[in-house]
Amino acid sequence: MSSQAGSEVLFERVGSAGVITLNRSKALNALNLSMIRHLYPQLKNWEKDSETDLVVIKGAGEKAFCAGGDIRAVTEAGKSGDSLAQDFFREEYILNNTIGCMAPCSPLIDTDDMFPLQGVGLSVHGRFRVATEKTLFAMPETAIGLFPDVGGGYFLPRLQGKLGLFLALTGFRLKGRDVQRAGVATHFVESQKLAALEKDLVNLKSPTFDAVGSMLDTYQKQSSLDRDKPFSLTQHLDAINRLFEASSVEGILENLRRDGSAFAQKQAETLCKMSPTSLKITFRQLQTGAALSLQEVLVMEYRLSQACMKGNDFYEGVRAVLVDRDQSPRWQPASLEGVTEQFLEGCFAPLGEHDLRL
Repeated sequence: MSSQAGSEVLFERVGSAGVITLNRSKALNALNLSMIRHLYPQLKNWEKDSETDLVVIKGAGEKAFCAGGDIRAVTEAGKSGDSLAQDFFREEYILNNTIGCMAPCSPLIDTDDMFPLQGVGLSVHGRFRVATEKTLFAMPETAIGLFPDVGGGYFLPRLQGKLGLFLALTGFRLKGRDVQRAGVATHFVESQKLAALEKDLVNLKSPTFDAVGSMLDTYQKQSSLDRDKPFSLTQHLDAINRLFEASSVEGILENLRRDGSAFAQKQAETLCKMSPTSLKITFRQLQTGAALSLQEVLVMEYRLSQACMKGNDFYEGVRAVLVDRDQSPRWQPASLEGVTEQFLEGCFAPLGEHDLRL
């Protein structure tokens, strides 16, 4: 069985497996609302189908698994008051939750996966997540006046020590095997072996968690590329845990400046370029999310998304980074001190009848 959804998403049934191909390679497989509206019902159908035991998600082309969401469309919708600004976040989070709740779901993350909105959301909540030497992972949202959404408040604080908070605030990029070593991916497989892995996965007669995990373990053992190369952040993990252990973003910045090391100074410089509003929202998001379920985090993040749509920094960040590309955003407020506790309370406040329902 195979079908096309306006050719932007391809669905195929192979044995007891459902295979999804994101098919916008010219747009780096960036996800739009139309694609979400095709993906969600198909996933729900497979979830209910007793003959579908495994779902594999992959991206067409060689450049990207999914380079995030159609951020320009969301930006323009937010400026004009179009309902897309609500619909996109609402429906993408519902999709993220569906993926997180499914039986074995294995996104094959072969290439770039660093832009905000949906790329990470499609992959990181799958039970098995396969990275290759081409994979690039980052959560760069604080640089565009947003926050690490799509469940970032759930998976980031569950990484080792303060690594998740470090990645969330700084947007630090992880490449290749480091994505697996950090815990973002569950397995590392060389890209040249992906086609064979997919074939073996979909041909499993009984794709239980153990069977899928065992097969991925086997392919990982056969992938020797960069095996002896240490995790790029190994030498900094103790410093990250120490310097990012604070009760506020201001406290983290103070730790970094006081430390004096080249690594600490570089991170301080990076944080000073980010949206102060985004930094404070993100810090609180991860603090709160550490004790919440994925569903509770997505409800919280929908509230935050709508707060960002009503503010200044998201539009200014997109302008500076993605539109004009002058890399000189004018944040409002321009300092951490200007982001008040009252403002933050409003960002996290329930939306009543407009809250996300999962």
